[in-house]
Amino acid sequence: MPGGRLTQQERQQITLGLGDGLAYAEIARRLDRPTSTITREVMRNGGPAAYRADLAHRATEQRTHRRRQTVPRGPQTPPATISGRDADAVRAYEETFTTLLMQQGLPKMMSRVLTCLYTSEVGSLSASELVQRLEVSPASISKAIAFLESQGLIRRERDERRRERYLVDDDVWYQGTIASAQANIRLAEIARQGVGILGADTPAAIRLESIARFVEFIGESITRAAEQAREVLYTKPAG
Repeated sequence: MPGGRLTQQERQQITLGLGDGLAYAEIARRLDRPTSTITREVMRNGGPAAYRADLAHRATEQRTHRRRQTVPRGPQTPPATISGRDADAVRAYEETFTTLLMQQGLPKMMSRVLTCLYTSEVGSLSASELVQRLEVSPASISKAIAFLESQGLIRRERDERRRERYLVDDDVWYQGTIASAQANIRLAEIARQGVGILGADTPAAIRLESIARFVEFIGESITRAAEQAREVLYTKPAG
């Protein structure tokens, strides 16, 4: 029987097993783990309906990191700082922000890149700077950047040395919100196509029309709210 912590691959198998409706004992048997290990893993990470392998793995990493931080510093060792800030506090905040983005559906690497950009001093970083900060491969950064650009969450520009830099600016939130609203409106259009194909009086068509009206209302409401609130993005806080 393997010992130690569950691996990310094992957590992915747990997710698949839960999706297939398997009992904890059966999942444990397939992983050659005690049933109590699987039960504890699932229940401490949202339960069978909300369990996600990536979030569970990240939660374990954070708990391990916090335990390591409990080792007392020597009396002559001051807290590390980043630009005058407590480095430990900055890292903890970045972990919290990354986890929040993952809970909202972003993959882990995309969440880490977006967090780096939000918390950087100048609001932009090059690919090499992201590689250095996150200690990952250039290919991982390239894939994350491509995804985030496709979602309208970041944009790129060239600096005075013609190097590409990636940034999040004020308008990114507006554009991302509008893109989300348009996706809802598009979903409404597709649902209504089904109404005509399936027959307006059929149960399936009635269901699709209800979906269409709901997501259309949400999309239009989001668009109106984004237009009204756009100026907030350009209004600097007082003081």
